[in-house]
Amino acid sequence: MEFDLENPLTNFNESHSDVFTSLFLTESEHMPSENYFQSLKANDFDITVRRETISLISQLSCNLDPLLSYLAVNYHDRFLSSQGLLQPKPWVLRLLAISCVSLAAKMKETEHFLVDFQGDGGLIFDTQTIERMEVLILGALKWRMRSVTPFSFISYFISLFKLRDPPLKQAIKARATEIIFKAQNEIKLLEFKPSIIAASALLSAAHELLPLQYPCFRKATSNCSYVNKEKLLQCYSAMQDIVIDGYESVFDMVSSSVTPANVLDQQFSSAESEKTNAIITSSTLRSERDIKRRRIIGYCDNLTVQISRIQQC
Repeated sequence: MEFDLENPLTNFNESHSDVFTSLFLTESEHMPSENYFQSLKANDFDITVRRETISLISQLSCNLDPLLSYLAVNYHDRFLSSQGLLQPKPWVLRLLAISCVSLAAKMKETEHFLVDFQGDGGLIFDTQTIERMEVLILGALKWRMRSVTPFSFISYFISLFKLRDPPLKQAIKARATEIIFKAQNEIKLLEFKPSIIAASALLSAAHELLPLQYPCFRKATSNCSYVNKEKLLQCYSAMQDIVIDGYESVFDMVSSSVTPANVLDQQFSSAESEKTNAIITSSTLRSERDIKRRRIIGYCDNLTVQISRIQQC
């Protein structure tokens, strides 16, 4: 049976509430260890290596289900958490990435050939080498391949919102899914449980799409007995930085479009650059960034306020 990240448990005899109880009780077993997070946090080089490997996993699985890539990264982090960071040799990282993608494809029952995961360039590994690496990963993960991820808790937390409009519920779920995918690349979110990441992503999505109802959603989520309120606040705050950064990249792209006014601005900036470069300080840059963020937040709120007024808490 194909592995479904939203429903990772196979015991269908349990009641709906018992299934989620089991998920909350076992989710920590599917996380990287605290030592792994601290190691990455303390070493920029290790962060760079992780980023490169995740990028490679994305490249190898770019034509497949995005959930497959997410699962492969989960295997990658849990393996390194158990075994320690590997030698940062290109062939080692490539072999690990290919093996994680291959295992994820098997769990998702995706028809594949190992040669498809090896790309057009770089080292080509034979089947036996990849299978040996897969066995090492399986052993390190104690064969717990049906990973409990944030996607496993989406339906639970979104039910707390009590939304009556199916399209609106789907829109919030879709936006939360985008945020979860992006959040996987951030090491500062590795310390949080999958359930906390799911709840934070849904709250972030609700804050964007239904800002007037957001306080009600936050209260309902915080009152959940499974949720650590302090961790939820910390995770939500970290996730907001990720969301804002995403907006900034789009905002910068739109703002950089060439118009007559922009051309004049660029000419003026060029003439004045030599005078101003010497006096720009880090505090000034932070101030400009804060102003930009306020403009972005205001812009997003204006887009969503009409939707919010339709709904009642």
